[in-house]
Amino acid sequence: MTSEYLLRSLLMLILALFSANASNWLYLAKLSSVGSISEEETCERLKGLIQKQVQICKRNVEVMDAVRRGAQLAIDECQFQFRNRRWNCSTVETLPIFGKVVAQGTREAAFVYAISAASVALAVTRACSSGELEKCGCDRNVHGISPEGFQWSGCSDNIAYGVAFSQSFVDVRERGKGSSSSRALMNLHNNEAGRKAILNNMRVECKCHGVSGSCEVKTCWKAMPPFRKVGNVIKEKFDGATEVEQRKVGTTKVLVPKNSQFKPHTEEDLVYLDPSPDFCDQDPRSGVLGTAGRFCNKTSKAIDGCELMCCGRGFHTEEVEVVDRCSCKFHWCCYVKCKQCRKMVEMHTCR
Repeated sequence: MTSEYLLRSLLMLILALFSANASNWLYLAKLSSVGSISEEETCERLKGLIQKQVQICKRNVEVMDAVRRGAQLAIDECQFQFRNRRWNCSTVETLPIFGKVVAQGTREAAFVYAISAASVALAVTRACSSGELEKCGCDRNVHGISPEGFQWSGCSDNIAYGVAFSQSFVDVRERGKGSSSSRALMNLHNNEAGRKAILNNMRVECKCHGVSGSCEVKTCWKAMPPFRKVGNVIKEKFDGATEVEQRKVGTTKVLVPKNSQFKPHTEEDLVYLDPSPDFCDQDPRSGVLGTAGRFCNKTSKAIDGCELMCCGRGFHTEEVEVVDRCSCKFHWCCYVKCKQCRKMVEMHTCR
């Protein structure tokens, strides 16, 4: 084994780790103690950013609070979408924020990258539309009369600005010297797929104007979908993600389906390189927390059911008292008054 081979192997490993930890910026969601990111000096203290992201932060300080909101949005949506699965997007206090699971090229990592890129695009676009940012505002390219005959007016979401910022900030780790590694290509593809989930689901919202609520004149604007809709789309792509491998086509390195019988993936699909662990048992080396202690549904046959969630280990059952609102009545005017009802329910947790 030559020293040149060892050096090349070490370089490839470093590049792989560099790309694998490209989601470290999500740690911004944990930095509540920093307060508002309003000064360039703050950028240097933000944990999880690489130097290029620090430079972007300094040039766009006013945008960084929106980026931090985007980080929290990504974590919240990930935990909602995977709330009933063995891996449920649990966060840790170290980097990367989802633990070592995202350091592997699994479909879970694919989801994290896609939802993170989408969350920054959406959060920054919202900040534009709300007038929070001086550098951008509503999309002024949407104006005039539409082919359907309504008047473009109001504040159309400037998604082009949000997507462009997401590309420059989120993708910056991947666009360095290691951008041709298989993991970098995977991350870049999934980042773009996440942003496509917003772009492909933009909607038209309208308001009618006229006497007594008639619709003599209708003004409309373009709006982003709710982020829950974006999360649902990306979760659906996760369920149908394509396992890929790197191949050289001419002088270009590309990702192609590992199984040649599968149809090529599209720009909207998620791709992954490595099979996922079963997430059943705790494994600190791979960052798997296991499912011991997780709540499960005794009557469900799906992944949230006790049989699948607990991986056949069985489960504990205990009765707990639950307090709910009940017998709610509307009182004129204008409030709802409810009673508190107590009942005993069975709770099941994995052994």
